[in-house]
Amino acid sequence: MRDWAGVDPKKWTVGDRVCCFIETYCIVPEGQFVGKPMRLAPFQRKFLYDVFDNLAGTRRAILSMARKNGKTALIAALLLAYICGPLSLRNAQIVSGAMSRDQASILFALAAKMVRASPALSGLVRIVPSGKRLIGLVRNVEYRALSAEASTAFGISPLVAILDEVGQVVGPTSPFVDAIVTSQGAHEQPLLIAISTQAPTDADMLSIWIDDAGRGEDPHTVCHLHAAAKDAELDDPTAWAAANPGLDIIRNRKDLETQIKAAMRLPALENSVRNLLLNQRVQRMAPFLTPTVWEWGNRPVDTDLFTSGRPVYGGLDLSVRTDLSALVLAVEDDAGAIHLLPRIWTPADTLRDRGLHDRAPYPAWADMGLLIAVPGKVLDYDFLAAEIGALSGTMQIAEIAYDRWNIDVMRQSLNRMGVPINLKSFGQGFKDFSPAVAIFEEMAIGQRLVHGGNPVLSWCMANTTIERDATNARKPNKAKSFGRIDPAVAAIMAVAAMKLQTEPTLDMAAIVF
Repeated sequence: MRDWAGVDPKKWTVGDRVCCFIETYCIVPEGQFVGKPMRLAPFQRKFLYDVFDNLAGTRRAILSMARKNGKTALIAALLLAYICGPLSLRNAQIVSGAMSRDQASILFALAAKMVRASPALSGLVRIVPSGKRLIGLVRNVEYRALSAEASTAFGISPLVAILDEVGQVVGPTSPFVDAIVTSQGAHEQPLLIAISTQAPTDADMLSIWIDDAGRGEDPHTVCHLHAAAKDAELDDPTAWAAANPGLDIIRNRKDLETQIKAAMRLPALENSVRNLLLNQRVQRMAPFLTPTVWEWGNRPVDTDLFTSGRPVYGGLDLSVRTDLSALVLAVEDDAGAIHLLPRIWTPADTLRDRGLHDRAPYPAWADMGLLIAVPGKVLDYDFLAAEIGALSGTMQIAEIAYDRWNIDVMRQSLNRMGVPINLKSFGQGFKDFSPAVAIFEEMAIGQRLVHGGNPVLSWCMANTTIERDATNARKPNKAKSFGRIDPAVAAIMAVAAMKLQTEPTLDMAAIVF
């Protein structure tokens, strides 16, 4: 590990100068070492050297780790290096952005405390609490803290932009973040710094950034991700250390252990602890299936099984005609595993706008063939009926369980298109769904579901939460789920149609003679 103190100042790199400034002039603003000179932990020093001594030049820097490891204090010290230290440039603008006003004030408050605590810096920086601004007096560098709750991200041109807890952004895009990123276009070498615990799902913006950086295709991106492995046990100290690089230096081990033990006693706390303390991609509100259980089914779907003459069962969930509708087909292999094949439809003309609204990459999914973009602004049920008819011509579809919503319109389309399908009504209350949820959960935990990691189905499953009634019966809760769940509901109905069916019930109204 390079250490500026042991290097001849004449040979200092930019990273050396930044580390020297922080450890010489910055004071720890709070915590057990409050009032003492800041001493960089090895992981902090490595991050700074990798960012500022990158031969390709760094345009995006990502630092992700569990909470209470000093990431915000590190970025506050780095902020001061731009305001009044070795990185300051005349008349430069610096901004930080967060999704809420309270979060936006944290970085400003820490930097202001550092300034007040340091005799060397207090005369070089003017603090403007009312506007959450810091002004470097020597080179007129201005820093402002912005939040997504205020329309202040336009009309700026920052050299450096810091995104604090950007993992809170749901979905792949954020108009607020986009406004900040695009505002840096006037500079030849802008720097965007993102500091955060991980986002809950793979489809969220920070996850997309981290995964892109992990592929190593952009030399201008530096990403330091400190996270426990996906399958880590809560009580595994190696998992604690992986997600908490400041453990025993900045992060108090006893406090961490106490919170971990509480989560082991109280399962309702587990997801929150995994996200915040182990830095895993986990919804803080417990979804129906944990990411680990769902990942067990990420094995290749054998599509030949569906056309082999075996009985195929389906679940059909029709949304309002301006949204997602889904048919999920299920077939059982010789080993007793159920393979899932989703067909998900959505109107083509509103694809992009609804993708932004739902914070999901609908256009990309459509290009990949994972979403079927139906021409028009609303779903044409004749189009859906024709597709179901085409499927029935190659598969032995034994039964399709359906939600009653809009089914009369679909029946008319099936009749009009001459599609004979055995439809069976599936109630959406606790009575019908509780055994369906139980069998789906049993199959998933028993590693007898195969879904191939389909991104749309996985996204919807991650969105799905479960509600219980007074008897502890369960069903998916569309009102309180995180986003669209129609394909997940269709998958549960398909498995239930296969595993819980007793005697076939023909829906004569849907059969054409």
